[in-house]
Order: sequence, then C-alpha cells, then structure tokens
Amino acid sequence: MASSPPPSPASVPATPPPVAPRVGAPGVVKIGLEKRSFDDIYHFLMEASWARLFVIIAAIYLSTNVVFATLYVLSGDSIAGAEKGSFADAFFFSVQTLSTVGYGVMSPKGLLGGTLVTFEAFVGLLGMAMASGLMFSKFARPTARVIFSSRVIITTRNGKPCLVMRMANGRGNEIVEATLRVSILKPEITAEGEKMRRFHDLVLTRSQTPLFTLTWMVIHEINEASPLHGETADSLREMSVRMIVTLTGIDSTFAQTVHARTSYFAEDFVWGGRFVDVTSQLPDGRLQVDYTKFNDVVVDPKDPVGEAKSSAAA
Repeated sequence: MASSPPPSPASVPATPPPVAPRVGAPGVVKIGLEKRSFDDIYHFLMEASWARLFVIIAAIYLSTNVVFATLYVLSGDSIAGAEKGSFADAFFFSVQTLSTVGYGVMSPKGLLGGTLVTFEAFVGLLGMAMASGLMFSKFARPTARVIFSSRVIITTRNGKPCLVMRMANGRGNEIVEATLRVSILKPEITAEGEKMRRFHDLVLTRSQTPLFTLTWMVIHEINEASPLHGETADSLREMSVRMIVTLTGIDSTFAQTVHARTSYFAEDFVWGGRFVDVTSQLPDGRLQVDYTKFNDVVVDPKDPVGEAKSSAAA
C-alpha cells in the first residue's frame, strides 16, 4: 500500500515589520515615585514624535499670543493703529511682536503698552532660541533604523537546538562595527529563598560584524550552559521570560554611534521551523531583499524541537 505523502509545513501568519521596536514591558505599574513633571521636559520633548512636538510648540505659541492679547485688551488703548477693545487686533499685534515681524501698521502706545511689548519681545526671544535648539538637536540626532523580526524561533540547526531571530538594516547606508547583545530576563530563587529577576547573556555564534548592510541572522545554541536549556514553551510563559536585544554601531553617514533595541516575550517564541528566505539574486547579478516576507515563518512538524514541545504539551 502506498504511503501517504508527508504533511506540508504549516505557515505562521505574517505580520509586517515593526515601525518602532517594542521595548516596554507590559503590565508594569510603578508606585512610590515622586511626580516631577517639569524636571525632565527636555528629555520628554526629545523622545516625543515630530507630530507631537509640532503640536506642543503650536499650542504654546498660540497660548502665549492669547495671553498677551488679553493683556493688551485689558490695558485699554495701548496699541496705536488698532481698534480699542478688539481682541483680533490685539492677537495679531501680539503675533507680530512675538515673532519680531512688525509690519508698521500697529505699534505700542503709552508706558503700559511699551512695557508689555518689551516683556513679550523677551519671551519671544527666549522661546525662539529654545525651540530652534530643540528642533536642531532632534533633527541632527543620528538614529538607527533597524528592523527586528516579530518572532523568535526555537529550532534545530546542524542537529542542535538553537534560538534564531532576524534583523535588517532599514536604511541604504551601513552600520560599521555593529555589536549585538542578547539577554534573557528570568526569575530565580537564591539559596536563601530570595526571589529576584536576573539578566543572563546569550552566547551568539556571531555577535559582531564589520558592516551591517542588509540582514543579520542571529543564532544562539541552546546547550547545557545556555539559560534556555531545558525550558519549554509552558515554562517560559510561567516565568514571564523577557528577551532584550540591543544593537550598537557607528552610522557610516554621520560617523556617530547609533543604537537600536527591542524586546521579545514568551508568546513571541515559535517552536520548530525556520524563517522564509528573503534574499535572491536577480538575472543581472544584483541581490534582491524582499522585506514583505521578513516575518514569515514556516513551521515544520517534524522538527525535533517542535516534536519535543508537542510531546511535552501532550
């Protein structure tokens, strides 16, 4: 009797490469810290997206003009060439003063008007300097655009269980002397019974590369010395294991150090399988990289790691 053909490998549904690395740990609630909202505002603005930064600057700019326009209206006849009590005229006069434009149609009138203009011009000078410095620092800051695979694979390579993940350089330049570090955060109990979470570095088959241009397959052999030795999918979930991946290198365009990082959790691990190949050679000899398949994973039911996981689950 003819034997039935072996089952075809099952494909894991693909997800697009992440726009930004996932770095935060879910479900973390911090209590007991003193709230100091304005002590680190520069760091907050540097970390904010460009859209949020523009909205914040626009809101401060409009609010400042509204405040000074109100003061002009309350001060009475303090603007020459403007209708007395007109908030619109006062607002647009404030815009001209704050930006030091001064079209010549309206001008300060009287001691109170001159005092308000002096103070507003000073505020505008400081605001322009701070906004310009902030935007220049944010614009000139070099950043790495590294694409990390959305999944980590526990598979068999050369007869040995290995952890495999994939990375890619999302820009057309090069990251020189790129160094990769992968750590596992898992709970432990000391001899005294104290519970704690510790980082364990994973030994990689290649943790450095002179040029990171296209893709990088990161491999860690799970042997007796590995922090993942003897672990299963269930044990990783029970321990709430978190894997941290950090890349550091020198951007070839800016000649400055850049870094990128991401996190993986127990639900991101796929047991048994491989990443779909994304590189191919065109007829003219050029190398083609298909990033639409970057996160595609093919699960092989006959992979020893997958079979071991299935047996443990059973």
